[in-house]
Amino acid sequence: MENTRHHTIKLLFQTPVIVAALGYFVDIYDLLLFGIVRKPSLQAIGYQGQDVLDKGILLINIQMIGLLIGGILWGIIGDKKGRLSVLFGSILLYSAANLLNGFVTDINQYAVLRFVAGVGLAGELGAGITLVAEILPKKIRGFGTTLIAAVGLLGAVFAYFVASYTNWHAAYVIGGSLGLCLLLLRIKVSESAIYKNTGKHPKIVRGDFLSLFTNAKRFLKYIRCIVIGLPVWFVIGILITFSPEIAAILGISGVDAGKSIMFCYIGLSIGDLSSGLISQWLQSRKKAVAIFMILSGISMFAYLSLVSTLTGFYAACLFVGFSVGYWAMFVTIAAEQFGTELRSTVATTVPNFVRGAVVVLTLLFRYIAADTNMLFSAWIVGFATLTAAVLALWKMDETFHKDLDFLEVDHEHNKQKHTAASFSAPVNTYKPYRKKEKI
Repeated sequence: MENTRHHTIKLLFQTPVIVAALGYFVDIYDLLLFGIVRKPSLQAIGYQGQDVLDKGILLINIQMIGLLIGGILWGIIGDKKGRLSVLFGSILLYSAANLLNGFVTDINQYAVLRFVAGVGLAGELGAGITLVAEILPKKIRGFGTTLIAAVGLLGAVFAYFVASYTNWHAAYVIGGSLGLCLLLLRIKVSESAIYKNTGKHPKIVRGDFLSLFTNAKRFLKYIRCIVIGLPVWFVIGILITFSPEIAAILGISGVDAGKSIMFCYIGLSIGDLSSGLISQWLQSRKKAVAIFMILSGISMFAYLSLVSTLTGFYAACLFVGFSVGYWAMFVTIAAEQFGTELRSTVATTVPNFVRGAVVVLTLLFRYIAADTNMLFSAWIVGFATLTAAVLALWKMDETFHKDLDFLEVDHEHNKQKHTAASFSAPVNTYKPYRKKEKI
């Protein structure tokens, strides 16, 4: 038993897992830093009052568009050229962009660099989750992806403290420098054996993004993977981003957006760690996510209606962050749903489409708020996203025990053969694409 536990710990803390976790730490630091330094940075280049909010929303949307484009780009590269190519290329791009962000002097420079940073940031999580899921045994891969998220999400907390004790210029420079330093660690990381084996099948098309839309069942499966993540970014992109404005409607003054982000991400990190452990305990991804979706509904209700003090509001930020702490689980589920030749494409595009959906959610939120108020709008948009997520999860396949050593095309073909054979004598129709080595 002791030897088994030691072996498990050794597998969990191998170099690829640690490097992926640190990479996501820097990714989250850079991704959330703009939300923390939005006001001081825009004020420094000449904007005041309502312009700070309007230009801030513009830059967030530009960054999110970059994430959408980058998600597709890095996802395809991850399947065509390998997971490591994304881990190197994406961090180089967003680190350079964030380093330069510390020296912007006008809104046009800021917009271009936030777009470039968005494109770069899109690749980190999907490539890391895909690589770790493929190199770890299926019984413990949930621990690996949970470790990535739990460490990574603390990057937002680090960003808050760096921005608090320095200034927005230094905060950007530190983030960019951390990313460039991390490149040195990635030299020791190797490609997954599962991915390498797809090279033995020259007829297999890797990273065919359009194939996700040409098959009805595959398309619906892909859409469900996206929809189950919407509540996470509703909380981050609306409830937390606009926390000062929502708090004002609740009669609470003095709320700092940076502190709201920090408390939310502390909750997210604890939640991701908890959801991963619960998933391993229940031997189920779906049950763990369902529990956290129930908590999400409770926490949103508390956030929007029960708090009346500044301390209580920050506690609600912590709780609502914890309740949507199934981010790593959601990306892991997406990776496990699809074959090796599409896995990186799916695992990279899905979280970035969720992030990019913030553009649509924000527009809807502001449209409803224009005729009512931000509080009522948050209720409507939150209820809609959570309901859609619950319905999407209900129809998804359980993937906890799924072997990832399969091709999407072969898997679907074998499913059809199995259905046809089910009316006759039972046969084993699944044939793994890897040939067994002779002993």
